[in-house]
Amino acid sequence: MRIIINHSSMIPIYEQIVDQIKKQINNHTLKENDALPSVRSLAKELQISALTVKKAYDFLENEGLTKTIHGKGTFILAVNEETLLEEARKEIEVHLEKAIQKGKQAGVSYEEIKEIICSDVITGYGTRNGYDIVCSRQ
Repeated sequence: MRIIINHSSMIPIYEQIVDQIKKQINNHTLKENDALPSVRSLAKELQISALTVKKAYDFLENEGLTKTIHGKGTFILAVNEETLLEEARKEIEVHLEKAIQKGKQAGVSYEEIKEIICSDVITGYGTRNGYDIVCSRQ
């Protein structure tokens, strides 16, 4: 398992660990019953506090993604694909809301924001990545 920590990021280290483990679960790099590194070994590898790793592992367990068995380790649980998709949707909504807020603060009209999202972002991304995306014009 590969985790990269950005110490200069505003995102807390435990969240960086959680996000990267979630991504590895989502893209099936980590599968059901795979063992995560021990808290101490990951802390040593990343040169961070074991408490930070423990916090990340506890967070993952509270979300139902892992199970810790005392004396054995922390293991990936069966992944509910629908739950992962719903979480991704929520994250996308948060990012879009932030982008819309930035546009409004900069004086960009609703129509211009809609045009940017439909034309430039979605259609351009879809074309580059093999998706046929059409935004409805209203």
